Amino acid sequence: MSELLSVYEDFLKTEKRASANTVSSYLRDVHQFAVAMEGKGLPLTQVANRDVEDYANSLTKRGKSPATVTRSVASIKSFYACLMSKGYVDQNPAKGVSAAKVERKLPQVLTGKEVELFLEQPECTDLKGYRDRAMLELLYATGIRVSELIELDVDDLNLPGGVLRCFSKGRERTIPLYPAAIRALGEYVNRVRPQLVESVDETALFVNMNGERMSRQGFWKLIKYYQEKAGIQKDVTPHTLRHSFAAHLLENGADLRSIQEMLGHADISSTQIYSKLINKKIKDVYKKAHPRA
Repeated sequence: MSELLSVYEDFLKTEKRASANTVSSYLRDVHQFAVAMEGKGLPLTQVANRDVEDYANSLTKRGKSPATVTRSVASIKSFYACLMSKGYVDQNPAKGVSAAKVERKLPQVLTGKEVELFLEQPECTDLKGYRDRAMLELLYATGIRVSELIELDVDDLNLPGGVLRCFSKGRERTIPLYPAAIRALGEYVNRVRPQLVESVDETALFVNMNGERMSRQGFWKLIKYYQEKAGIQKDVTPHTLRHSFAAHLLENGADLRSIQEMLGHADISSTQIYSKLINKKIKDVYKKAHPRA
């Protein structure tokens, strides 16, 4: 088991160039599946289609959500696709196995006023306030993922050009910045960051108060702190700003292809969810405002 999981981990990291979070979740799903097969006395290389179906059904019976079961099946398919490519197995036993259909929930977004309120929370009276304002402005200005945000280096930011260069999954994309974000980032990079970094060799754009690269957990805590400070009742996460970025662009006339490019979506279908969100908003307005609705 350990050998095959190591092969799969290397496959995800080097060939698929998957993010650390994707690698972690896929490996966790496959490890749980491997343990279940081991409990049946079944080597992973001898698993049949029926075994994967039974496993998926067992997850459902244990109360796992359709989304969890779907993700687990996808992980198992990916695992066996890897083993096939390496010659460990001749066929993918997860092929054709489908979990319950998942009704994709529309993402929660902030209103324009809520975004303004949220971005105003960091007080530019100390180093931390300037840094936090720059991070939040950049996140809403670009719609990048939190994993991409904390992986940014100083050289990825082009303030004179007003753009950010972002690398993800082996691809590079360039995203424009609005003036307020450029100002906040300029103040942070030129005045604040030099006082925070411990070493001149530090390449991270955003660092914590110890001068080291900001962590995902550290940024998550900042988001929750400023949500509470702003008194916003919605559950604000780093991804909420990403969703808000895309939805607000679409509301103001941006085309889906451009939004897809800025978000870094490989498939346009991932971006089309925002069209559904806008359509729902229009319907809600209609029902509330039309005298015969």
